[in-house]
Amino acid sequence: MTECNQSGFGFEACGKREIVARFDGGTISSDGGAFLLRQTDRRLNLLPRLAECFLDGRNQEQVEHTILEMVSQRIYGLALGYEDLNDHEQLRKDAVFGLLAGRDDLEQPLAGKSTLNRMELGAGTKDRYKKITFWKEAIDELLVKVFLEAHQEAPEQIVLDVDTTDLALHGKQEGRFFHGYYDSYCYLPLYIFCGEHVLCARLREANHDAAFGSVAEIGRIVAQIRAAWPEVKIILRGDCGFCRNELMSWCEDQGVDFVLGLARNQRLRKIIGAQMHSATQQWNQSGKPARVFSDFQYQTRKTKKGGWDRERRVAAKAEHIDGKENPRFVVTSLSREQWAAPALYEELYCARGDMENRIKEQFSLFADRVSSETIRANQMRLYLSALAYVLVEGLRRLGLPATELAQAQVATIRIKLLKIGAQIRVTARKVWVSMASSYPWQDLYRQVWANLRC
Repeated sequence: MTECNQSGFGFEACGKREIVARFDGGTISSDGGAFLLRQTDRRLNLLPRLAECFLDGRNQEQVEHTILEMVSQRIYGLALGYEDLNDHEQLRKDAVFGLLAGRDDLEQPLAGKSTLNRMELGAGTKDRYKKITFWKEAIDELLVKVFLEAHQEAPEQIVLDVDTTDLALHGKQEGRFFHGYYDSYCYLPLYIFCGEHVLCARLREANHDAAFGSVAEIGRIVAQIRAAWPEVKIILRGDCGFCRNELMSWCEDQGVDFVLGLARNQRLRKIIGAQMHSATQQWNQSGKPARVFSDFQYQTRKTKKGGWDRERRVAAKAEHIDGKENPRFVVTSLSREQWAAPALYEELYCARGDMENRIKEQFSLFADRVSSETIRANQMRLYLSALAYVLVEGLRRLGLPATELAQAQVATIRIKLLKIGAQIRVTARKVWVSMASSYPWQDLYRQVWANLRC
């Protein structure tokens, strides 16, 4: 049987002109704007330090693709929207990726999908085929270090946001459990952010509580921050999934303030009965949502699973909206003098919702591609997505202030600033990147380039 590869693609004519499309343009890339990411990495020194977090057990005399080159491929690939290792079978020949990865000889291809896959699958033990492995502790430390370096001087106060999400599993991966709330087999990674900076991306099995392992992760982050900023005031913020006596007691012992959601119950509802009645009356009179705030000392009762070991301040929002009661509670170590109940809830606690946007950005960078067999390999993929976020966030922070994309999310930055058609011409002295003349955001590109060169 004769095989026929389609080389030309005909389309309906435009007037008298026939339209024929072919993949014969030569060295043309759809990622001409990616050099802004490269310039960002020069400012952050991120990828060289990430490469140092790996142990390379290969015979160095026979190494063709360095660790730095391979992690650069993966990080830039995720940032530019290429989620799958299979994509690199073609991207390894892309001149733009060769430049991004620091390849001297652009005619030689980068690492293929199999080589990149072996880099991710290292188990930390001696193996004939997987001789590259990574150190979790080193990558964890790097994430916090980049955050510290983003500040010219120590801030007076920082807020650490802690939250979890679900990564659905569709195979028989290690640590696969069914989670009733998400109604699927999944992983349950723990994320910790400070503003737009990611400080922790820890992959966890789904057969644990949301707060599982959070004390250890928060403890190491706080220790690293205080080593650099001894006087900084730290506030921990999270939803009711993290309202656990162990975590709150640790915060109180370590001088870390907290404001955490508290799940409502009949006892709490009874305590705010008068405030709820007042909110209901206001709603009956005006037909508009009504809120009445209060705070009080509260301690949970002892149960077989334990309880709080001391009284703590609880701030309550007695709200009546759409004809229904909507009470909300937060527990905090902050005093009334520092934060009155309305400001504590509306200004401090509710601001944690922005962290959900940061988690959504992890999905824009394919953090949910946890299809490897082992947890360790999937943790590596979670790290790669988090570090791709660090790179794009660095571009947003250093290159985009005072521009229309200053608050843009990762996907928008990718589409508007990085995905630019370009022709690549390599001469003896220069690499010419001829970007599309019809690119609509040329003034923005010029401003970002100038900001990154400062």
